Amino acid sequence: MPSAVAARAIDTSQAAVRRRAILGVLGAGFCFAIAAALIKATRSTGIPVFEMVVFRSVVIALVMMVVLRRQGGVRAALRTSRPWAHAVRTVLGLIAMSTSYVGYVRLPLATVTALGFAMPLFLTVLSVPLLGETVGWRRGGAVLAGLVGVLAIVRPWHAAAADTPMDAVALVLAGVVAWALTMITIKKLGNSGERNATIVLWYCLGCLVLSLILVLPYWVTPSPRDTALLLAAGLATAGAQLMMTDAYRSGETTLIAPFEYGAIVHATLLGALVWGEVPDGWTAAGIAILIAAGLYIWWREVVRAQRPAA
Repeated sequence: MPSAVAARAIDTSQAAVRRRAILGVLGAGFCFAIAAALIKATRSTGIPVFEMVVFRSVVIALVMMVVLRRQGGVRAALRTSRPWAHAVRTVLGLIAMSTSYVGYVRLPLATVTALGFAMPLFLTVLSVPLLGETVGWRRGGAVLAGLVGVLAIVRPWHAAAADTPMDAVALVLAGVVAWALTMITIKKLGNSGERNATIVLWYCLGCLVLSLILVLPYWVTPSPRDTALLLAAGLATAGAQLMMTDAYRSGETTLIAPFEYGAIVHATLLGALVWGEVPDGWTAAGIAILIAAGLYIWWREVVRAQRPAA
């Protein structure tokens, strides 16, 4: 009997951990959507994108200082043998972040969020020349299907004046490619033995310095309202990152990764409720195709790879 009781206790504990991980991913997606909405709310004030990045970086740097006190301190986290790799990761991450901010200001939230989920597609393509990985015809087909989804969302062949501005779309997609390159750089840093805290802190401080240098000649003193919005966006982003980290640290990737797509639901609802951004049929179809392609790649890479051989 004691063994049966112990087994039930273990099952209950594992179920609680899984619930927490799933709620963490869903909460992170909601916080990311809130941050995007807060950034979008400043669109009429003319605040430069890199100034938005400064506010975000300051908030996250302060949060990191608090977190790192429990993990050996800031000096320990800054120690690295690969400063140039961190510099490359910082530049790529800054491009990805700043272009997404342009998208939040100029495009519907659901569109920018959906385009962001094209990252695994670009990562799959780039992993061939940069990581020496092999992509079979199934994954290749999923990538092509995902790109069809992107085309359905942006519809470059439809040139109506009210349509999605293609220059903003191009910037967002360039940022998504930069994000995929960032993931490859992070993977290489991790394989070389760099700590997660070191990777995050170098990126955070590097973004702060670079964005401050780039925006100083164009600095716009924000109103109290905009200051509050930008600081709140930074806090929401920091909260999202902490929840996402905790979720992946405690839960199984095979279980929680699909719940990341909840961010599209959150962004769509916020865009519709606040700005009346209701996706049309083409956009909804494109989002569905992107999600399906991303889930298929996830299934091939994670779930199927972990199945025991027959």
